[in-house]
Amino acid sequence: MKKTIAILALLSSLALVQAQDLSIALYPDLDSHLENVIGEFEQQHGVDVEIRVLQHGDHHNALVTQLATGSGAADVVAIDVGFIARFVAEGGLTDLSQEPFNAGRYQDLFAPYAWLQGSTTDGRIVAMPTDLGPGVMYYRRDRFEEVGADVDDVIESWDSYIEFGEQVTRDTDGDGQNDVFLIADAGDVARAIMRSGLGEGEGVFFDADGEVLVDSDRFHRAFEVAKRIRDAGLDAQIGAWTNEWYEAFQQGTVATQMSGAWLLGHLQNWMAPETAGLWGASHLPNGIYGFWGGSFYGIPDQSENKELAWELIQYLTTNPEVQLAAFERIGAFPAVTSTYDDPMFQEPLAFLDGQPARELFAEIARNIEGVATHPSDMIATEIVDSALTSVLNGESSIDEALAEAQRLIARRVR
Repeated sequence: MKKTIAILALLSSLALVQAQDLSIALYPDLDSHLENVIGEFEQQHGVDVEIRVLQHGDHHNALVTQLATGSGAADVVAIDVGFIARFVAEGGLTDLSQEPFNAGRYQDLFAPYAWLQGSTTDGRIVAMPTDLGPGVMYYRRDRFEEVGADVDDVIESWDSYIEFGEQVTRDTDGDGQNDVFLIADAGDVARAIMRSGLGEGEGVFFDADGEVLVDSDRFHRAFEVAKRIRDAGLDAQIGAWTNEWYEAFQQGTVATQMSGAWLLGHLQNWMAPETAGLWGASHLPNGIYGFWGGSFYGIPDQSENKELAWELIQYLTTNPEVQLAAFERIGAFPAVTSTYDDPMFQEPLAFLDGQPARELFAEIARNIEGVATHPSDMIATEIVDSALTSVLNGESSIDEALAEAQRLIARRVR
């Protein structure tokens, strides 16, 4: 009898241990950081954490299916900021503003705009920020020197930026074809402008009452500047994350690139490490502040281990030491603003010719305008991107494209 009780106790103990195991699904390079710090969490909580890694697109495609079907998702999931609106619209993520999480108590720890990106217009908190993408302009110092340009003069206005483009875009090998360009894709300029200068209570695409804002001066201005660049032949018409994009950085055929600060890590680690010392970083032109990308962690509704999942999210997002470890290892810019006082932020960066650019990144992160995620932001993004492509390719006028985009968005969200 005693033996039976002992066996049952052992089985019960094993079941308890197994119930405490946890899973997390993410994408590169978040996995490199997690592998580095997860041991401490496992030791603190006496658990084993299963790490599931897929490439960025595959990870989010799988998550769409898992949340829609209510099965297969990890207990903690990483989410790129560009997908938050979709999951807000389609559901499947736990509201972290509620008991027992009470995530709102951490709001003051984070860059305000990032906190709002993980929140919804109806007050839910669906994801906690872990890294940010403060928008900067990376530029090739050698290309600026070749035409005698000063970066502060170039970024003074969009007119001065385009004037620089007319100087730097040229045929350098005499074959009759331009081989150096102002920027890879004029569309990046439009996306930066349309996400800046928001009015009080406005989101990017919708006002506080849910009315569509796409056929507005902000969007017209964004399309006009991008169209000027395209029509003048100043962009290389190269899409991001393509082999042509990587080659442009390696060969110095684009003089500027607007991006999140995270691009620095990619450039120096694998895209173009041989170009170390040739790059600099500055504010975006015309005094605007913007962002590109950012990573968050959320808990699927289907998780049966939410309390431990919340412990892991707190460890990864609110712990300054863990945040700094991610910054040092994979260049993930911290979402927790108290880290910006760390001496690491004053260090010169060899890849940027000794520029202490992390101070610039921190200043930008503190000044970006924040807007809560609207459930229809992803739909609006897709429609506006299509309109922008149509305009840049000369298939429709700006007035026609934005009026049609406004109509389509209003119909889809009705």
